[in-house]
Amino acid sequence: MLKNLITFCAMFFVLSNLSAQMNKIEYIDYKLDNGLHVILHEDHSTPNVVVSVMYHVGSKNENPNRTGFAHFFEHLLFEGSKYIKRGEFDDYISRAGGTNNANTSNDRTFYYDLLPSNHLATGLWLESERMLHAKVEKVGIETQRQVVKEERRQRIDNRPYGSVLEESMKRAFKVHPYRWSVIGSMDHLDAATDEDYVGFYKEFYVPNNAVLSIAGDINVEETKAMIQQYFGSIPRGTKEIYRPEIVEPPLGGEIKDTIYDNIQLPAVVQTYRIPAQGTPDYYALSMLSTLLSDGESSRLYKSLVDEQQKAVFVGSFPFSLEDPGVNLAFGIANQGVSLGDLEVAMNAEFIKVQNELIGEREFQKLRNQVEASFVTSNSTIAGIAESLADYYMYLGDSNLINTELDRFLKVTREDIQRVAQKYLVPENRVVLHYLPKVSKKP
Repeated sequence: MLKNLITFCAMFFVLSNLSAQMNKIEYIDYKLDNGLHVILHEDHSTPNVVVSVMYHVGSKNENPNRTGFAHFFEHLLFEGSKYIKRGEFDDYISRAGGTNNANTSNDRTFYYDLLPSNHLATGLWLESERMLHAKVEKVGIETQRQVVKEERRQRIDNRPYGSVLEESMKRAFKVHPYRWSVIGSMDHLDAATDEDYVGFYKEFYVPNNAVLSIAGDINVEETKAMIQQYFGSIPRGTKEIYRPEIVEPPLGGEIKDTIYDNIQLPAVVQTYRIPAQGTPDYYALSMLSTLLSDGESSRLYKSLVDEQQKAVFVGSFPFSLEDPGVNLAFGIANQGVSLGDLEVAMNAEFIKVQNELIGEREFQKLRNQVEASFVTSNSTIAGIAESLADYYMYLGDSNLINTELDRFLKVTREDIQRVAQKYLVPENRVVLHYLPKVSKKP
């Protein structure tokens, strides 16, 4: 009785907290004459502001013979500008008491500066300099080449299972640019000329290919005036921005391969082709992945780790990509367990969700998990700034920050069963067996 009461109180607290956080996120958006899309969210809960710029350029926009450029520029555009000396970009942020970072995906590059709100102008100035006057010069190019090479060594070449995504994507895609990794080819970066780099900058890092998203302790009208001051005079790009219109054909049958890696425990990696984010089936597949692998009570973990003890770790997650992408399911085998047995056990869980409608109680728990995750992702001004930009750039509607949860909650138990039957099938997957290098026969 006491245990049930405690559980009820805990659930009530969580649901009450979610309800309190799910207030509508107000924002305004508009365009400058140069094409820069601006999104402003006013929030005075803390004396901080996030200034972020999202460029609609990722690895999929690259020349197949010059891969890795988008990620390379994520680094290069910290090198300084016409009015910022090399290496001083971060100094301005730290002296103001702020932090900054950037990341690159297959589809976009995102820069953000978290600052005390009285340093809003500092963030606007730095990002306008990055957009207009970045130093794309030989010394910076060579410096960042070495930085990226070291990053590849640390994150992919010398990291256990670090090549999983790279090896999976190049087999799952044959013609679409998703087939190469975001970090790209070091040979391509070495072979590129200074003109290649300058051309890439002039094509993609322009106001008409960017979203300026600002969230936090701001006055909207004052901020709009400052934005016009710092960004209004930046000219539009003059080159046509490359957008690949490549439709990947069906996989055409299961692909299986073996990868020998610097690992101790073997692993099974299954890569399934799925629709793009924002589509109805994507939401159902996302919920399916949560059902399978979110937490220790998830189906894969409970069955393969707890009950059968065939795996020490399992997971399944969809990639949120602008074009049709993938869902990765993986398991790291327990000591003495063959990959064949582990793969059969993983497949059994997929077959179960294909053949049996999930119960109402498990479905309600799944909906609660999705709701909690959605709220958490927008619980900070940095998260809000990024979500507003993402929704506009990918789906053309920033208000999805308030309404996308409805799309998840429209997913039915039957939808989850249907997408499992449609997409989690052998003819739609790449299966990789990861084995320790020491087991490879000479």
